[in-house]
Amino acid sequence: MPIVLYIIYVCKPKKRPSATKLVSDTQADYAVIVTAYEQTHTLPPVIESLLQLQYSNYLIYIVADKCDVSNLNFNNDKVIVLRPPETLASNTKSHFYAIEHFQRLHDRLTIIDSDNLVKPDYLLELNKLFDRGYIAVQGERKAKNLNTTFACLDAARDIYYHFYDGKVLFQIGSSATLAGSGMAFTVDLYKECLAHLTISGAGFDKVLQKEIVLRKHQIAFTDLAVVYDEKTAESDQLVKQRARWINTWFKYSKFGIHILGKGLLGGNFNQSVFGLILLRPPLFIFLLLSILFAAINLFINPLFTIIWLVGLLLFVVGFAIALWSSEVDERIWKSLINIPTFIFFQIRSLLKAKNANRHSVATKHSFTNNTNH
Repeated sequence: MPIVLYIIYVCKPKKRPSATKLVSDTQADYAVIVTAYEQTHTLPPVIESLLQLQYSNYLIYIVADKCDVSNLNFNNDKVIVLRPPETLASNTKSHFYAIEHFQRLHDRLTIIDSDNLVKPDYLLELNKLFDRGYIAVQGERKAKNLNTTFACLDAARDIYYHFYDGKVLFQIGSSATLAGSGMAFTVDLYKECLAHLTISGAGFDKVLQKEIVLRKHQIAFTDLAVVYDEKTAESDQLVKQRARWINTWFKYSKFGIHILGKGLLGGNFNQSVFGLILLRPPLFIFLLLSILFAAINLFINPLFTIIWLVGLLLFVVGFAIALWSSEVDERIWKSLINIPTFIFFQIRSLLKAKNANRHSVATKHSFTNNTNH
């Protein structure tokens, strides 16, 4: 599938940014929502990064859920610290808590994690897509740290998904998948999609993207609106985080059937392709099942083993294309030899996936205040 998508991407004329604004000549008003759960030590560098944005019309809302906020003193009128009286333990509840406490009527909101850093032109690059008429935009999340093999492999995974599920999907006329942060929406769209829903555990972005695409909107993607994201550096972090993500896939993969059916019946290309993408299981499950079926066919029909091996080779080629098409640090290339170890820990995650959301709400990072770019 990545190879097919890439061929369509290469053959299809690229969308070019418009020379003039199509929507408004005034600077849009942004609410930047930063959610924190239990931890606040990562927030000062994040807020410092946001205050350096090359933009004037925005406010930052920190929702410090179950946090001690006594040390959060930013002395800037753009920063509003919100401490919910009761534990929310939910991304969407935190987002709506911020919305309910907006200081003014914002046009758009963007969601930033408490371990992210942003490039100074982040909002300006988002505006380029909004000004072309899109009402949902996903930026690119790049690795902030490449200090361990796990962090490098995590970064490689992100590069693969951002290329195929972001850049390629958007350019061929479907929607980019949402990545949990580094994304922006009109406030009206966000409220319309999620205000009537109660979402527990991880995966609010999966619900949100489903609601957007079912409304026949296209989620845009730009690799110029960059957010630097803390990669999982230790095996324990990796297992807990991936357990939540795998749990989320099993919980929400049914959305793919719904969206694909809608797209096929209604002749909607965006929905058809996006629904198919949502049905794809996590890569390590794909790879392990492929190897298993290739091995079984050695005893049933060796010809099918060859077909499976060709399929695996095409996947490797597709993965390499994603890396070659992006700016990849040499450490990421060197880390690829450890993919089997990475898969082993994801198998451990799979075994813990059923109860993942009970044991862990958010990934706890050992924060590094630097980028590798």
